[in-house]
Amino acid sequence: MPLTTSVPLRVPAPPRVVAVTPGSPGALAGLTVGDEILAIDGVVPRDVLEYRQLIDEADIVLSLRRGGVEFDLTIDKAGALPLGVEVHAALFDQVRTCDNHCEFCFIYQLPKGMRKSLYLKDDDYRLSFLYGNFTTLTRFTEADLERVVTEGLSPLNVSIHTTDPWLRAQMLRNQRGATSLRWLRVLLDHGIAVHGQVVVCPGVNDGDQLDLTLATVLNEYAEIETLCVVPLGVSDFNTESRMRPHTRTEAERVVDLVESWQQTYLAVLGRRLVYAADEYYLMVDRPFPAAETYEGFPMHEDGVGMARAFELEFHGRAQEVNGVRPGFFSWVDGAPPEGYRAPRTDSVVTLRPRRSTRVGGADETPVAILTAPFGERVLAPLIASLSRDDIRLLPVANQFFGGNVGVTGLMVGADISRVLAPEPEGHRYLLPDVCLSGGKFLDGTSPEDLPRAVEIIATDGAALRAALERRPQP
Repeated sequence: MPLTTSVPLRVPAPPRVVAVTPGSPGALAGLTVGDEILAIDGVVPRDVLEYRQLIDEADIVLSLRRGGVEFDLTIDKAGALPLGVEVHAALFDQVRTCDNHCEFCFIYQLPKGMRKSLYLKDDDYRLSFLYGNFTTLTRFTEADLERVVTEGLSPLNVSIHTTDPWLRAQMLRNQRGATSLRWLRVLLDHGIAVHGQVVVCPGVNDGDQLDLTLATVLNEYAEIETLCVVPLGVSDFNTESRMRPHTRTEAERVVDLVESWQQTYLAVLGRRLVYAADEYYLMVDRPFPAAETYEGFPMHEDGVGMARAFELEFHGRAQEVNGVRPGFFSWVDGAPPEGYRAPRTDSVVTLRPRRSTRVGGADETPVAILTAPFGERVLAPLIASLSRDDIRLLPVANQFFGGNVGVTGLMVGADISRVLAPEPEGHRYLLPDVCLSGGKFLDGTSPEDLPRAVEIIATDGAALRAALERRPQP
């Protein structure tokens, strides 16, 4: 199979100003929305990381383009004052695309007709640092290592999948997969924090192979921060004959292996290191591990400990959780240049549909929480603990992707519309923001297209509890 080459997500463009803070050095110097920053002190920034470093200087010269006219602007920032300028994207040069052809890749399982950016596979360490994307390191170079170490781009997320060289090359369909974990060793040697991931494909890298991987991690990569073990996602558009969902027995074996190795790691290293994703516990109908066993929820954004973290937040113990991170497809189309550390929702937003008007507003207004099947099972006991008969869960089965896709972050407008259409007007419908990027669902629709008004809330337990306790305005 031929290898792909590096192609841009968009035509390479200089950083474009999208917001200027009033009263900031940038505003006082005359920067305006739409200005293109061609260079900073003569250096053309490659990405938002380099941009930040360049604008940190007290006195800077910006080479700008405004309305087709190029000119220089000198700015005295009076020391450490921030410039006060937000730019349009995280990367200004080419996205480093993935030249693997993994048979388990979810991007290959997308239906046709979605936004073009969703079909681009990245293997860019910068997006790993900014957004928590996973990199296989098959395209990592000495120059990349120098920049990661020099600029302290830590932590990074690395896709491991298996430590068997032959099997890793086979799974990635890339011969460099057999040797690219040498970069993992080098990153750890230089003090870079790394979180690892194993996507478990039944009959391929589970069972004895997973056992071998967990043993090799202890022997060769013990400094790794965490290793999350996640189940294979299979949509209706999967074309790979070997890729299939777990059986219950296979899922039970994964959970048993992970919990057994947790005890070994704990005895040897003083920490559990490896964690199974929440989906595994739902698949085998086992209680989620206690909150303290997640040791601070370091892999919360990868679906590890989300249920327990949500529970803590819901019950007013948010200080014990690192916070919600965006998940799959979080970096494309409108994700903030600051990366996953930036908030997705500032406050609750009520959006009125184009075909319907929200009515009601009395204290007894019924509330429905839109959630995916997995989310329904997590939320059910929390809602029951409130002993309120005015709150219900409204599960949204994922017919858009199909297969075993049942997570809230992949809900789309078409499925939500199907569920909302027969629902009564005047009720409050709460929608978690994790299924939105740049105000759009993955199918390109927006909340305004829904047949009922929805209230968009941050995807964490505290935000949900606050929304449930807040009385709607008429």
